[in-house]
Amino acid sequence: MDILTAVRHCFSADYAEAREKFRNSCRAYGVEPKAYVNPNRGPLGEELTTDAAWFGPKDAKKVLVTIAGTHGVEGFTGSGGQIDWLCSGGPLTLPKGVAALHIHAINPHGFAWLRRVTEEGVDLNRNHVDFSKPLPENPGYDELADALLPSELSGKVFEEAEAKIAAYKEKHGLWKFSEARGGGQYKHPTGFFFGGFGPTWSRQTTEKIVDDFGVKNADLVAVIDYHTGLGPFGYGEPICNHPVDGVAVNRAKAWYGQSVTEPLLGTSSSTAKAGLTEFGWEFLLGEKVTFVALEYGTYTPEEGRRALREDHWLHAYTNVDWNDPETKRIKAQIRRQYYPDTPDWKEMVLYRSRQILRQAQDGLAAS
Repeated sequence: MDILTAVRHCFSADYAEAREKFRNSCRAYGVEPKAYVNPNRGPLGEELTTDAAWFGPKDAKKVLVTIAGTHGVEGFTGSGGQIDWLCSGGPLTLPKGVAALHIHAINPHGFAWLRRVTEEGVDLNRNHVDFSKPLPENPGYDELADALLPSELSGKVFEEAEAKIAAYKEKHGLWKFSEARGGGQYKHPTGFFFGGFGPTWSRQTTEKIVDDFGVKNADLVAVIDYHTGLGPFGYGEPICNHPVDGVAVNRAKAWYGQSVTEPLLGTSSSTAKAGLTEFGWEFLLGEKVTFVALEYGTYTPEEGRRALREDHWLHAYTNVDWNDPETKRIKAQIRRQYYPDTPDWKEMVLYRSRQILRQAQDGLAAS
């Protein structure tokens, strides 16, 4: 399928359409995705599932894994990339001995409700910590918690919150503010980047998928986790959080080239964070996994802060009415921030997705 046709065909208007397209695209190859049913429902009462599909030899020792929807509303992009791979003959391009496992909507609740968090209010990309041990501390977030999510979006309370944030930036700098706000926190359940008090349904489902499909039996695994919201508009940045100069990060650089960035070295649009999905996969598979977050830029960080703040405010301080005009405005705003839905942006997404998936397949085959 040529890329402009794919732009028109492979993306979806909502979670339900994305799920149907993904499942039908798998069935075109005789593959029936395995559905993991979430105990919650979507805003229109629809069933929510994570769907996983395997292509290639069942006993393959080299496996390409893609993940869509870690951050819910960002699932539009990952779903589009997965469906494009399927509709463009991806299963037929797999090198000998290489299989592919596509995990669609790992956070279906966030995807359907247009949220970055799970039904538990947890950022899945901060949830992969050992909850039997003391949880990571984030004193910067603790200091700013009330200002980051004020109880009102206008008036005196709001203005005081913005002034407190401005003062923190002035004192500590923008990078330290970004670390405090986004590094992960484990004390404020309605706040941003909350890592949870225990493993979420989505994390447990990831672990079930790894077991159900025998991923641990592989010798080498490449994971591509689709994300949006950081960096230049439309650019796909492969972000790697493996230990500096370790086997896995060096493998990533060999496969994907010099565009690989490392938050631990300060070369990325992202800061270092706690509880990343990458760490969960490392715990499950060790050094045989090479994980990158494929991060696509959208709009400015300040626009992102506003969109995320209003969505968290909506769910923290109101009874969410899906048909209310204010709810619709806030949901349209967060959808736009993490899924621009313009032809030029989607074309850039698919071009980079095709490149990264090809590089992963080639890297697996050659390793």
